[in-house]
Amino acid sequence: MTALESIDFDFFSKSMPEAVAALRTLSRICGQDLDKALLELVKVRASQMNGCAYCLQLHLNWARKAGVSQGKLDRLAVWREVADFSAEERAALAWTEALCEPGRHDALESARKALQAAFDTERQLRLTVAIAAINAWNRIAGPLRFSPPPVE
Repeated sequence: MTALESIDFDFFSKSMPEAVAALRTLSRICGQDLDKALLELVKVRASQMNGCAYCLQLHLNWARKAGVSQGKLDRLAVWREVADFSAEERAALAWTEALCEPGRHDALESARKALQAAFDTERQLRLTVAIAAINAWNRIAGPLRFSPPPVE
């Protein structure tokens, strides 16, 4: 048996097509009725927190395509400290961080209140599932060391 140093997404996709299809379906379904730029900000932030180089680069590429400015992406890690982010984005990012660190109940309750103030119930649910989906991808691609895609 050989150790997995790193694999690429194509190998994983060919080896586990059902898992890839299920995660893609989950991501697509929960992304409905959510602004694409907001969704990509959430995925970038989760990938930063979870240390997933593959997902981070993929979603940085997609965020730029969705119209997120490079300046906003540069300051995403410090979103609380700058005025670049809307109230809705702040609520989504706080919720993302709370779900990436589920043991912090104080942060979870504060983030839940902000989420409820910024989003209707259906969008709260979709955002929660979107964050769960990117966390699942991060926990696959990160430990398996998927090679990041090229910068676009």
